[in-house]
Amino acid sequence: MAREIPYIAAINEAIHQEMARDESVLYFGQNLATTENDEFLKAFGSDRVRVTPISETAEIGMAVGAAIAGMRPVVELYMAEFMLVAMDQVVNEAPRFRYMSGGRVKVPLVLKAGYGFTAGWAGQHTGSIYGMFMGIPGLKVALPATAADAKGLMATAIRDENPVCYFHHYLLTLEPGEVPEGEYLVPFGQASVRRSGGDVTIVATGWMVGKALAAAESLAAEGIEAEVIDPRTLVPLDIDTILSSVEKTGHVVLVDQATRHASASALIAAEIADHGFSALKAPIKQVTALDASVPYSEPMEAYVLPDEAKILCAVHQVLGTAPVAA
Repeated sequence: MAREIPYIAAINEAIHQEMARDESVLYFGQNLATTENDEFLKAFGSDRVRVTPISETAEIGMAVGAAIAGMRPVVELYMAEFMLVAMDQVVNEAPRFRYMSGGRVKVPLVLKAGYGFTAGWAGQHTGSIYGMFMGIPGLKVALPATAADAKGLMATAIRDENPVCYFHHYLLTLEPGEVPEGEYLVPFGQASVRRSGGDVTIVATGWMVGKALAAAESLAAEGIEAEVIDPRTLVPLDIDTILSSVEKTGHVVLVDQATRHASASALIAAEIADHGFSALKAPIKQVTALDASVPYSEPMEAYVLPDEAKILCAVHQVLGTAPVAA
């Protein structure tokens, strides 16, 4: 049975349920278990829920070691940019051991990190940097856009035998949604068709899924039926579902909050061009952030970031229905 809870509560529920199910699941973080009232500490004790030093290199390094030793650590990093301090562990250590050992060493590790906190945070901690982790063999990338997927993808990430970067959008934190009770898993590499349509394919990631669905509603009022696809995981990427939609519509708009030249949409565009070029009736259009740091000024922030109006404009361009400038 499903009930409505906030996105962040769905994430916490998944971690709590997986810790109750499997004693090898640990939870590390710089702000965890700081008081005896911490809900995870009360439920699972200080051996499994630990406050760490204010050092991402230390906490991720400890988690990699614990994973190799047979545990399943979840590291609460709060902000994705904090991972940059420990890129050797994230990129060069955790994803490599399984391959280098011929599969004998497993590294079941979840790096949980928020991203995309715009709303006046300016240059730091506002980035959408998931794209830089997409090309690392052995490293998986999850990007939930709904409360249900926030729960289901976290549970799947904890059970995976590989390191997973689990990115959650700050502005979705309190967004409510229908979430199943009890055990709930969302498989990696299986995109969700959030809305069906035959005129244009819109592929959107994370927070942009809601923007794309809002744009699709506006397009429907004009008689344009948009199909909205949420990849849910960027690694593995369900390119087959995307290509199937492109075969149907022939028109593609990709929506991504990351900067254009560091976006997941750039890779998705390349895959479509490589495998689905013959189905295209118009060039692929990307709606991304500009290649600029997020400004503090609210009007400038809006100028830099993608939004519903920019999605609508892109759809009209690929369909050839954009108004002609005077």
